[in-house]
Amino acid sequence: MLALSLSSVGQSLSGINIVEPSNDELPPLPKPRMYQLDIVLKKGNNLAIRDRGGTSDPYVKFKIAGKEVFRSKTIHKNLNPVWEEKVSLLVESLREPLYVKVFDYDFGLQDDFMGSAYLYLESLEHQRTLDVTLDLKDPHYPKQDLGSLELAVTLIPKEGDFREAHQSLRLSDVHRKSQLWRGIVSISLIEAHDLQPMDNNGLSDPYVKFRMGHQKYKSKTIPKTLNPQWREQFDFHLYDEQGGFVDITVWDKDAGKKDDFMGRCQVDLSLLSKECTHRLDLPLEEGEGMLVLLVTLTASAAVSIADLSVNVLDDPHERKEILHRYNVLRSFHNIKDVGMVQVKVIRAEGLMAADVTGKSDPFCVVELSNDRLQTHTVYKNLNPEWNKVFTFNVKDIHSVLEVTVYDEDRDRSADFLGKVAIPLLNIQNGERKAYALKSKELTGPTKGVIFLEIDVIYNVVKAGMRTLIPIEQKYIEEEPRVSKQLLLQNFNRVRRCIMFLINAGCYINSCFEWESPQRSICAFLLFVLVVWNFELYMVPLVLLMLLAWNYILIASGKDTRQGDVQAVEDLLEDEDEDFDRDDKVPGSVPSQDGRLPESHILADILASWHFEWIRVMVDSERKGFMNKLYAIQDVCISVQNALDEVASYGERIKNTFNWTVPFLSWLAIVALCVVTLVLYFIPLRYIVLAWGVNKFTKKLRDPYSIDNNELLDFLSRVPSDVQVMQYRELKVDPCHSPNKRKKNNPG
Repeated sequence: MLALSLSSVGQSLSGINIVEPSNDELPPLPKPRMYQLDIVLKKGNNLAIRDRGGTSDPYVKFKIAGKEVFRSKTIHKNLNPVWEEKVSLLVESLREPLYVKVFDYDFGLQDDFMGSAYLYLESLEHQRTLDVTLDLKDPHYPKQDLGSLELAVTLIPKEGDFREAHQSLRLSDVHRKSQLWRGIVSISLIEAHDLQPMDNNGLSDPYVKFRMGHQKYKSKTIPKTLNPQWREQFDFHLYDEQGGFVDITVWDKDAGKKDDFMGRCQVDLSLLSKECTHRLDLPLEEGEGMLVLLVTLTASAAVSIADLSVNVLDDPHERKEILHRYNVLRSFHNIKDVGMVQVKVIRAEGLMAADVTGKSDPFCVVELSNDRLQTHTVYKNLNPEWNKVFTFNVKDIHSVLEVTVYDEDRDRSADFLGKVAIPLLNIQNGERKAYALKSKELTGPTKGVIFLEIDVIYNVVKAGMRTLIPIEQKYIEEEPRVSKQLLLQNFNRVRRCIMFLINAGCYINSCFEWESPQRSICAFLLFVLVVWNFELYMVPLVLLMLLAWNYILIASGKDTRQGDVQAVEDLLEDEDEDFDRDDKVPGSVPSQDGRLPESHILADILASWHFEWIRVMVDSERKGFMNKLYAIQDVCISVQNALDEVASYGERIKNTFNWTVPFLSWLAIVALCVVTLVLYFIPLRYIVLAWGVNKFTKKLRDPYSIDNNELLDFLSRVPSDVQVMQYRELKVDPCHSPNKRKKNNPG
């Protein structure tokens, strides 16, 4: 086993005075129980070129037994970097070599490999500082020279009982791996000035990438401008009390080829004071123009991890204090502190076997928005027990708690075993439940169940106010890909929304056609009554009546919500069957009336485009082939995303009135009541005047305010039908009862 001391490593090493002892002075040593490995990473020589400018941005990783134990800082634009970084490791066995890997820091999604080498610990002399030069190689091209690293290494045998120190070091390593953060870096991307023109029209389509460690964000693209205004906010987690660096790059979106680099800059957080907002005007290096940011550093202790015995909410005094903290009477104290959630990860049963031995090495990751914690790994077990308690601060009560089980793999990324997604508003406090694990897309079951006990405490007023501001963005995810299946699914979801409007229009039209005299007479009387007495306040009043009517229907047992979700499930399953059966498009079989089935209309359109594109590409020059391919891909992704957005908003409006999330429906009732009263008592011209004055003076009052639409922010919290299906709990086998414990498989 191995652990890394993360605090005051440099200071602890600076006081060590290495003296070379003579052989006569050394008595026979018993076999040590542990070794201290002190390493000084000095510099690199003639490292590999990985950037277009003929340089690299190298950093170094140390690994032992497949576990990363150290990562150096990044030296920008240098093939002969000087680090002079010190690290102290505790090692129980010298059999495992130290694996050293060098990477080029990339502002994109993946860093470039620059070479690796092994340092065999068994060959090191004890209590002697050795200068070591490691020649870097690529295992796939062993003859290629990738430069070298210079280290100073000291191996010191340790005697006595170092168990307590080792455990404390291991704990700090667990905290680092579990990503316990100590503060928030809030960055508001305001605007840029005088950027470099990258397109033929003398303009650009700029967007910005942010990166701090493993955390990445990407802004929206502003088309055809050299002075873009983004007005977006991003929150990073700060793991190092001393601060860190935020790397920022500006890119020009190019639909035909790879995006063009427009410049970079960096923010040194150690130079900024906490608890206040700093306006930064940053000139772009390797480019033109200026970037305007607002940066705020906030200290926080929002996440924690502990053993099951350390449970804050089980202590009556502590629980009383927390309930008082989120009392309604304190609704306007620290508006951002909405609530807290405590998750007990007890155990899992019947997991999938990921290893050739028929076992797995499972660990569990708990995520809430951008907060992420993980348990330890239980090796060679399909029924692991973790017994950990995770505590998160809640910034948005509409967040979804995601619990994912992985199989640890030494040499590769972890294998997925199962996942559950639980909206915070669906949680029953203090209930120990067994959740059936789902697939990665949350659309179907996978093997195994996980036992959780969750408590959520929050302030209702703060949660309601938080609903009307923009939702927190997640870290940069994988770039969207073209999927024929997803495209057709989104098309059918939009078609369902359109068909609802068409059916409503047909119903209204039938009143004019007197298909049912009784219905037409009632409609005519209602029309005359409403038009004669119409006032503007009646519009929100009608919406209130619709919400109340649906509430009465649901209370009386006439709940249509499950039917909507089942319809979405059937739609997705039908599309899967269509792909298996009708993969030979065009050529779909028409129906009896000679028309193609509606589910195949888009498929045949896409197929006709597909063959037309192929014909155009074959006739075109080879030079433009990839440009056309990228353009087609971007168009398909845009259509795919647009269909999803349109369908989602239609479904969210329906789910608001269907009481899918009662908290949001009650919030809508409160808002509609307020609007109704305002429209009833205040003349419309005063309301419009107040709205206009606010709009015209907003920039003067707060030049860097981030624009938002409260209605769209509200709807973004309402789940679409697809999300409702993903969040729905699967039935658990009765044998997996929280009160029935099954014996673990032997490790």
